[in-house]
Amino acid sequence: MKTTDLIKDSNQSPWQRGFLQNASETKDFESEPKIVELASFEAMMLPHLDAAHNLARWLMRNEQDAQDVVQEAYLRAFKSFSGFHGSNGRAWLLTIVRNTSYTLLKKNRAADLTTSFDEEIHASGRESVSPAAILEHAEDAELMKNAMNELPAEFREILTLRHQEELSYQEIGEMLKIPVGTVMSRLARARAKLREYLASRMSQEK
Repeated sequence: MKTTDLIKDSNQSPWQRGFLQNASETKDFESEPKIVELASFEAMMLPHLDAAHNLARWLMRNEQDAQDVVQEAYLRAFKSFSGFHGSNGRAWLLTIVRNTSYTLLKKNRAADLTTSFDEEIHASGRESVSPAAILEHAEDAELMKNAMNELPAEFREILTLRHQEELSYQEIGEMLKIPVGTVMSRLARARAKLREYLASRMSQEK
């Protein structure tokens, strides 16, 4: 089956079909013998492309950079697909997106990567209703975007993975290679910083 046939028959969104079309025109798809794996790869990984794009967009804070990251991550995933034997394709793909994003961030914007925070401060096991609602149901999308963009990459990342992609603490810990306690701590600090920014902006508008 040709790559173009898969694209034509795909039930994916226009963004996903366009992405697959662009990827299929690269030498990675046309020159590699493992092109025969494309149907299986598409079935398992294409449903998660929107999630991959979402994570890349929040990490990179730039649409063009995000698209470049997803394209590169998708090609890396395809090249490595024969070695993937797990059941959680989304987490596997998002890990590749994350690694690809951080490679570009380290090259271009090293200062954006981290912020100092106390790893000994651990969150309780309860979810905070307000931050989750902010991320998913904010009335002012522009305000939310600005607030998220003010956070360091590690905070933008963990808020996206937890509240938008709804990964568990364990899944996030495995992706980021940190203990669950650190996931909870970082998430609590990210929520607090997000609230601080929003409170400050709202007070300024009064």
